Amino acid sequence: MGDKQEEGDEGLPRDAKIVKSLLKSMGVEEYEPRVVHQFMELWYRYVVDVLTDAQLYSEHASKPTIDTDDIKLAIQTKVNFSFSQPPPRELSAPLDSPMPLPGQCLLCLETTAAPSSLDFSSTRFR
Repeated sequence: MGDKQEEGDEGLPRDAKIVKSLLKSMGVEEYEPRVVHQFMELWYRYVVDVLTDAQLYSEHASKPTIDTDDIKLAIQTKVNFSFSQPPPRELSAPLDSPMPLPGQCLLCLETTAAPSSLDFSSTRFR
């Protein structure tokens, strides 16, 4: 399927050729033609979002044009809000914690029911 797609590359836009070469470099041999269009749509949307944010940063700084610092800040902001990092290991409970979480059994895989004194959904909770 890859050879047939490469034969029709003459009429493709440059960006579509770049997407196809990226897919090929990643080892993707077979894909539907609409995959290229979907990647291009995602690519264009990302670029427009970054440039829109960079323009806002530039206007906020009272600069007449967008510069590389505005674009770097827009990309960094997008990365910070798009990808979340797990909490540091120091903050998570150690696996050999002497105190189990409520409702867990150390020797079994199922959770046990909470004691009735902790059942806040009943009509007689106190």
